[in-house]
Amino acid sequence: MDNGKDNTIDLKAMLLLFLEKFWIILIAMAVGGAAAFGYSKYVLPLEYSSHISMYVQSYTNTSISTEDQQNNISNSKQLINTYVEVLKDDAVMRAVGSELQKMFSDEVLQNCFRFENGAIVPSSLKGTIQIKSVTDTSALNVQTTTKDPEVAAAICNALAVVAPEFIEEAVGVGSISTIDTAHANKNPVAPNTMKNTAIGMLAGMMLAMLVIFLVDFFDNTVKQTEMLSERYSKAIIGAVPMVELGRAKKKAGKKSQGPAQVHLTDANIPFPIVESYKLIRTNITFALSTYEKKILAISSANPNEGKSTISANIAIAAAQSGNSVLLIDADMRKPVQHTIFKLKNKRGLSSAISKIDSVDSCIQKSVMENLDVMTAGPIPPNPSELLSSAAAAEMFDALSKRYALIIVDLPPVCVVSDALTLSGNVAGMVMVAKYGETTFDALEEAMRRIDQANMNLLGFILGQIETKHHGAKYYSYKHKYGYDGHGYDYAYHEKSATEESETSC
Repeated sequence: MDNGKDNTIDLKAMLLLFLEKFWIILIAMAVGGAAAFGYSKYVLPLEYSSHISMYVQSYTNTSISTEDQQNNISNSKQLINTYVEVLKDDAVMRAVGSELQKMFSDEVLQNCFRFENGAIVPSSLKGTIQIKSVTDTSALNVQTTTKDPEVAAAICNALAVVAPEFIEEAVGVGSISTIDTAHANKNPVAPNTMKNTAIGMLAGMMLAMLVIFLVDFFDNTVKQTEMLSERYSKAIIGAVPMVELGRAKKKAGKKSQGPAQVHLTDANIPFPIVESYKLIRTNITFALSTYEKKILAISSANPNEGKSTISANIAIAAAQSGNSVLLIDADMRKPVQHTIFKLKNKRGLSSAISKIDSVDSCIQKSVMENLDVMTAGPIPPNPSELLSSAAAAEMFDALSKRYALIIVDLPPVCVVSDALTLSGNVAGMVMVAKYGETTFDALEEAMRRIDQANMNLLGFILGQIETKHHGAKYYSYKHKYGYDGHGYDYAYHEKSATEESETSC
């Protein structure tokens, strides 16, 4: 399966994968061991074993010479295999069954064997008997295992009684005899609870490892920046790890509300997060250095992949370097930048392009030092048409002369066409992919649409990378998107208070 990665098995990578998922393997081992223990202890019946030894002679004359006695032993060894086959015959089993029915009630025997027409089924009886030759001797070892210790011993003794008659009738030479009788052993030989528990744990471990391997092998999501650069021959603008803010909030004396929208000016943002955005800022500077318009569009293939918060943080990082930066929320269907920066959204991009309000009045100045923000404004019925209009082109051209950098937060490429209508107004686009969620299938569709629109794709940012750094996890965000026709509600409606407070990736 082509999922954007080499399907050869890397043993080191597999080992690291199993170590990462070791807790799953431990749980599977515990469940497997517990299931096997319970099944052995409370479901499987107790079984008892008994045995008897039989000795084969090629002839019975005791007054023979020493040489003849040696020949007798040699001939007896040759007869053993024949005797074993004779003793396993159904006729012998029926005779043994008849003997057992004389000694035990049918109720007792039915607990150990299957019955048919009032008699023990030969194959059922045969399944309880093991007949083996003893190496380098003329002896046979008969071992029986049943649910009743008395029945197990009786089978051995009954076989010893009927064996000589059938041996003589079938083979015609030699004899078979026993020295002792079989005795009932009251100690069960099965089930071996400890052994079964160990097997259950091993089976649980192997099953968990197999599932982990298969899930990883057929995983079609992006998990390595190398996959993106090699597959699409585009630059990697940056990679953003994720962290949970719950612990940081508690340290700051705030009640944790789970994952939230954050930006670089928030307290307790880990150092690796800040550095990742500084690196992205540097790479964007190089990527835009040859373009006259320093207008950068940021989008993703699908919703919930991190593009809105990444757009905001790139804008903040760029502003912190001393450049004048404008962040425009061009996702006029589901705007979120006003939520991230806690701004009013009564006027913005939609009213500026529609010339309901002046462009300057739609820009909220100095939201942070060197950073202005144009929110999306009221939700219009025709966002695609607005973005592709001459008025939008005129506005972007004018703004590009006023700011050192303009960041445009666009809707997801695979969901609506809004993002692609700006191809002529921006220097290029950066695609955001979410670690472990964005699929290569989605990226393929996004790349196809980008090519059709002649949009200049500058590179990729991989966000919310699940990694560990000195025991700290990296941040994750969650924002509910809804686009009609893709399993999401994307109707034009005013947001409720709850929706307004929802966070964006």
